[in-house]
Amino acid sequence: MNYQESIHFLEKEVGFASCPGLERISVLMEKLNHPERKLKCIHITGTNGKGSASAMLSSILQQAGYKTAVYTSPHLSVYNERFSVNHFYKNGRAL
Repeated sequence: MNYQESIHFLEKEVGFASCPGLERISVLMEKLNHPERKLKCIHITGTNGKGSASAMLSSILQQAGYKTAVYTSPHLSVYNERFSVNHFYKNGRAL
């Protein structure tokens, strides 16, 4: 299953509407042979401090020799600031 087929699978019944539950994503992960199980990740949640916590944790892990990726939402000024790898956006601007 490629990227376009995956998006079609997730959107085919409800489009962009909300659909509570994990059934569709669970079926998709099964079809893709569970790539999420190969990831080591930390999910930071809460009301305040997520950006600071993720920046500090990312810095600590980088100093320990790990490559880090961070996804945050919403963005502040440009969409691709949501994604960073080792504190750099895709377009090369430092965080």
